[in-house]
Amino acid sequence: MVNKNNKQNRYKPEPDSPREKNTRISEKAGMKYLLGFFLFILMSLGAIWGNDAITQSPFFSIKNIDVSGNRRLVKNELVQLAGLTEPANLFKINITTIEKKIICHPWIAGVTVKRSLFSTLVVEIVEQEPLAIVNIENLADIIINTQGQPFKEYDPKMDRLNFLPVISGVDLTCIDSRYLFEGPLFNSIMDFLKIRGFGHVSRIMGDENTGITIETKNIYNGNPINTQDIMPIKLGFTRFKEKQTKAIKISTYIDKNFPDKTISAMDLFDVEKVFVKIKDNDALHNNIEKGA
Repeated sequence: MVNKNNKQNRYKPEPDSPREKNTRISEKAGMKYLLGFFLFILMSLGAIWGNDAITQSPFFSIKNIDVSGNRRLVKNELVQLAGLTEPANLFKINITTIEKKIICHPWIAGVTVKRSLFSTLVVEIVEQEPLAIVNIENLADIIINTQGQPFKEYDPKMDRLNFLPVISGVDLTCIDSRYLFEGPLFNSIMDFLKIRGFGHVSRIMGDENTGITIETKNIYNGNPINTQDIMPIKLGFTRFKEKQTKAIKISTYIDKNFPDKTISAMDLFDVEKVFVKIKDNDALHNNIEKGA
């Protein structure tokens, strides 16, 4: 009879020694590193091949250069400045280098260069906005932008900015190796330039003690036949909007009550007590009316 209590014999292998176990782990790790190394080599070779295929393919040659934002500078000038006159691959060029070349032009305030589609380079330009020309004694005239920063020596033939006001009486200051205009007088000039309604201002003369005096086309006389071309107006340092309103009121008063007289100058340094110089329309002598 078979004894049901007898259990079937099973083979139990001897457990691995710690040394054998470490050897197997090392072999597996070595295979992983070797496989990773081969994958890295294959990926590197693929990347090199892909890069060569893209940068050497005529399919990606730059065929179009779209330039926007340029008003003063023509497209051909910008293309030459960027060094793109010769055929180039869209993905082989260095975008940062091209931007640095373009931004060196004094009329360029900002530039962004981007790749588009397969053969188009997009160049977006931000040009400087000229505000005025600053005349400095014994130096070349300098153009300032709407932030008051100097960005270029003024060349009348090339720049053609004779419609801008000419500022005098201020000087450059060196700050952190940069030459800038600053100080209370220059700040007053910048505040004045934000105001509209003083006519076409041809000159702004600054003085550290008395502020600014402007020369403007005479818009404060009712009869254009009898008006002079230029009127000097002393404005001081502040309250330019109030002084503009005062000048209009005085002009209206003179025009209404003294039609035979013409305003030739105004002193609005103190808006509470204004001095006005007038002259007869049919006479050469000047008359001074005080306390207007």
